[in-house]
Amino acid sequence: MKPSDISRKSECLCHVEPADLTPLPFPYEDYNDRTITALKPDKIKSIESSLDDTVAVGIPKPAGEEEEKAFVERFLAGLKKLFEKENNWTFLQPLILSMEHCAKCQTCSQACPVYEMSGGKDIYRPIFRAEVLRRIYRKYIKPGGKISARLTGDIDLNWTTIARLAELSYRCTLCRRCATVCPVGVDNGLINHEIRKLFSQEMGIAPKEIHDKGSVLQLSKGSSTGMIPLAARDSVEFIEEEMEEITGCKVNIPWDVEGADILLLHNAGEMLAWPENVGAFAIIFQAAGISWTLSSEAVGYDAVNYGLWYDDVQFSRVAVRHADIARRLRVKKIVMGECGHAHKALTVIADRLLTGDLNIPRESAMVTLDNIISSGKLKLDPMRNNFPVTLHDPCNIVRSMGIVEPQRRILRKIAPLFREMTPHGVDNYCCGGGSGFAIMSGYNFSEWRTLLSSRKKFLQILDAFSGEPEDMPKYVCAPCSNCKGSIRDIISYYDAEERSRIYYGGLVELIVNAMTDMKKPIISFGGEPSWA
Repeated sequence: MKPSDISRKSECLCHVEPADLTPLPFPYEDYNDRTITALKPDKIKSIESSLDDTVAVGIPKPAGEEEEKAFVERFLAGLKKLFEKENNWTFLQPLILSMEHCAKCQTCSQACPVYEMSGGKDIYRPIFRAEVLRRIYRKYIKPGGKISARLTGDIDLNWTTIARLAELSYRCTLCRRCATVCPVGVDNGLINHEIRKLFSQEMGIAPKEIHDKGSVLQLSKGSSTGMIPLAARDSVEFIEEEMEEITGCKVNIPWDVEGADILLLHNAGEMLAWPENVGAFAIIFQAAGISWTLSSEAVGYDAVNYGLWYDDVQFSRVAVRHADIARRLRVKKIVMGECGHAHKALTVIADRLLTGDLNIPRESAMVTLDNIISSGKLKLDPMRNNFPVTLHDPCNIVRSMGIVEPQRRILRKIAPLFREMTPHGVDNYCCGGGSGFAIMSGYNFSEWRTLLSSRKKFLQILDAFSGEPEDMPKYVCAPCSNCKGSIRDIISYYDAEERSRIYYGGLVELIVNAMTDMKKPIISFGGEPSWA
């Protein structure tokens, strides 16, 4: 399939059949006949659904030619701004480098798990969506482009082209594995991010889960979960009570302590879905004698920043709020909890935004925890974690930031049966839920995610535990809230807890589980305590 085919109107540009997908091994062969459930005609009759077998964005179809014409003009106006320094000072330089220097060698395709797991569907090549944007830019924005298009690559621009491109930008998890293998440094992940940005900032188009129910909700209520500050405090009180049962003593989670050494930022989803993670941090910090605090101010108790994935304006609003809260609390540094995209948002990307007194030192919890364990302040018995453990490397923490060893040094000390996935570290594969996919479930998108974008991760997990008895509990350590959500869905969809006794959780839970002064284990497998 050629990039120009995206403009050709058809009922469906690309089908994914069960035989296309990479087969799953025993005891999961019965899933090899599964494919994405067909969308119901009455659900999609008024939205764009002609790209592949799923819908992530759901752009309304135009009412007539005038509306279609206006849609195309808005897109071109936004595209022009994307290449203007005053409108895109943050990413213009790397965008131009990636747009101008692709050698079309397809090395990136071989690194993409979605492309591989789909059986090599052309539309999922990292270069495909980049080349569509590249051709539109050269033909319709650059001077003389319509004349030179026959030489540089032609493409027609219509409503179908643009609507499909918007959908296609949400078939990439932004894991940027492709960027690390490109021999000339082209970053197709960045190009995809810029496509999403154009649609959101200039056309008001973004999946409702990451915009309306994500960034907008966080800025208006205080958290992307919808929790207002009072509800967050209530949740933490409950967590304190739960942790006291485990430790056998009072656990205090401090709020709004001015001058504390650390402002800890959790993904607020942890408070609701995995409260033991929030509690485990408190137990460790308390036992290590750390001076720390949470913030009860709106946005300050939720590290989430979904703008990272699709919108620089939304990103900046949240990042500045985080830094300003830390500044007013006069903490010495911000520590990001187990949330991968929050790591990248508040460090690698926000470095260009947070200047002056907003430039508060920021640190990964992987580093903080490694320092605590290395200090010897915690008494640990690794035999309490005497079950197979493997580590999932969150793309934003490991590939984007290079934080590879701290979490491994911890696991080598507390988990005697720890083993790596293949490949791992900066070469690891995405959980499949990156860039918002883990929280996007409209139409049949969650099924597409589980069958395609998470499939490689599931195969990695199975391979890491191959040879272990089926009845032995196994633990996937995923120190990222978003990744945990995706891995939870993989395990549930493939019935892996029942068939292979595969469970998942964070890193801090494993640390607390190994602490000798705990009265009860914090980890259990299907209701069975991990130690007696």
